[in-house]
Amino acid sequence: MSDALVAVTGATGRLGLQVAQRLAEAGLPQRLVVRDPGRAPDLPGAEVRRAAYRDRGAVREALTGVETVFMVSGAESAERIDEHRTFIDAAVDAGVRRLVYTSFFGAAPDATFTLARDHWATEQHLRDTPLAWTFLRNNLYLEMLPLFAGRDGVLRGPAGQGQVAGVSIGDVAGVAALVLREPGRHDGQTYELSGPQALTLEQVAEIITFVTGRQTSYHDETVEEAYASRAVYGAPGWQVEAWVSTYLAIARGELATTTGTVERLTGVPGVNLEELLRLG
Repeated sequence: MSDALVAVTGATGRLGLQVAQRLAEAGLPQRLVVRDPGRAPDLPGAEVRRAAYRDRGAVREALTGVETVFMVSGAESAERIDEHRTFIDAAVDAGVRRLVYTSFFGAAPDATFTLARDHWATEQHLRDTPLAWTFLRNNLYLEMLPLFAGRDGVLRGPAGQGQVAGVSIGDVAGVAALVLREPGRHDGQTYELSGPQALTLEQVAEIITFVTGRQTSYHDETVEEAYASRAVYGAPGWQVEAWVSTYLAIARGELATTTGTVERLTGVPGVNLEELLRLG
């Protein structure tokens, strides 16, 4: 394990916080780069710097003296790719040696899920820099699947009988912390991270009902129905397209592969949906 300084972004969010906590438990010195220092966790061996991804100067200052950066992908927005590029370029300016980026499962320029294309664009930009890189391509978070249900307990979307091999945030954090504790060993690697089982949304609904007692079901919408049912939220077009394309990616089998990467890297089997719900 190296004692070189690691920067962790997103430490006020669920994934970044769990990574930072694991590094603190391992005694690794780290710098938490956040937009709001008042919300940063108080962890032993951690210092805090303020910087937003779009502010190249602030990011450069925050990352000066850092060897490795854990970059949690930014909040979904129409400007996210540009913000990612700005952050990465600032890391180069600051003399960072390597960057670990949270990408998305099957990221590609022609991925059905529109935001997976954004992740691919970020990956390509990073490949074109002198930074060493590691990509953690995460499947849908298991924690999100119950939230797909509306207030009426219905999961709606054009996913058909496609399957999703969702991964828990804790398992992604475990892999990320391992990679950050072993600088250099994972350079140039792309890790597709899934959970241990692939489920249809009908099966997801059945598990939620069985474990929590909340009656949940799945309604297989047409694409037209999906756009219509989401129009009430008044979201911008790119956001609605991202929502709908999530289900279409499931329908086309793009999120169905169970990779076993979590267990191979950490030695611990990944958590499945039933286990996650029982853990609360």
